[in-house]
Amino acid sequence: MELRALGTSGGIGQGLRTTAFLVDGWLLVDAGSGVGDLTAAELGGIRDVLLTHAHLDHTAYLGLMADARIGDGTPPIRVHAPAPTLDVLREHLFNGVLWPDFTAIPTPQEPVLVFEPLPSAQALILGAFHITPLPARHSVPAVGYRIDDGSGSLVFSGDTGASPALRERLEELGMPDALIIECAFPDALESLARQVGHYTPAQLVDELRHWPAGVRVWVTHLKPGAAARIEEELREQAAAAGVHCELLRGGDVLQIGR
Repeated sequence: MELRALGTSGGIGQGLRTTAFLVDGWLLVDAGSGVGDLTAAELGGIRDVLLTHAHLDHTAYLGLMADARIGDGTPPIRVHAPAPTLDVLREHLFNGVLWPDFTAIPTPQEPVLVFEPLPSAQALILGAFHITPLPARHSVPAVGYRIDDGSGSLVFSGDTGASPALRERLEELGMPDALIIECAFPDALESLARQVGHYTPAQLVDELRHWPAGVRVWVTHLKPGAAARIEEELREQAAAAGVHCELLRGGDVLQIGR
């Protein structure tokens, strides 16, 4: 599978885009501001969206993408997420006030978006992808995803703080070939990170000690104001612990499996 990192930042700023990944040109994982760099043709190729949670840095461009797709003759975009996440989007975003309800436009029979609740304990089959929701610990209901196409497997943690349940679940399913995991705050803000459900470098390196060496690890979601400090702390602590990880940047393209 090919993953294109459209947005990897934990916030906005010049040249920065928030979380969005495009897999094999048609599966969008989260819909942050990175979606805005796609061409009209690329937007038209998106068939399915996986959302990890409802926060705007992961969902705001879903509404704008829907607006760009109206009347283009393509089938509805299927949006997959746990029911609590979809409920938030219905009530607070696609409510006809903040933004039009694209689950009923242009008609309820042929809308731009179709919401498909995803039970947290069940896997989803989309084309060649076997997709499994994974535990996450965040300030709102959230999940990560394991995506497997038979030749390679990728885990995206979504937004999460330290969550032993994630690794435990993957030990049941089988560890992936690659992991994309967040690290939003520097170590000085550990208390805040624990409060809102994010990693710091020390927490993340401690978690990665338990992962097999063969899993490639990319780190995302650094908060822009502290990105340089987070990167330095992560680099130093990972080297001291014998842990290998890389920063994933907007525009990067990953090949997972064959």
